[in-house]
Amino acid sequence: VQLQASGGGLVQAGGSLRLSCEASGRILRITRMGWYRQAPGKGRDLVATITSDHRADYSDSVKGRFTISRDSVNRAAHLQMNSLESEDTAVYYCKMEAFNREYWGQGTLVTVSS
Repeated sequence: VQLQASGGGLVQAGGSLRLSCEASGRILRITRMGWYRQAPGKGRDLVATITSDHRADYSDSVKGRFTISRDSVNRAAHLQMNSLESEDTAVYYCKMEAFNREYWGQGTLVTVSS
């Protein structure tokens, strides 16, 4: 099973980016999908998660600016990021959970210039 994350890049503060994560390989009944991020010199933090019935949760720092969604047919998760701030600069990782196992993507870098 591999998760391929894409969509990162360089953007000015106030701009938007859309991250995507697609799963390939034998992975059945994905329950929770999520996005995490790791800023330089810091630990990996939760950004947003979404369950199989599309219930979403967000960290306080991104609430109202980011939107997580999922496409269960295509086994993909997306993160729409609006009103980006310099503090959002980080490597973003996607995670998918299935049958008590976790799968992580390789990370995609988001850089927000002020």
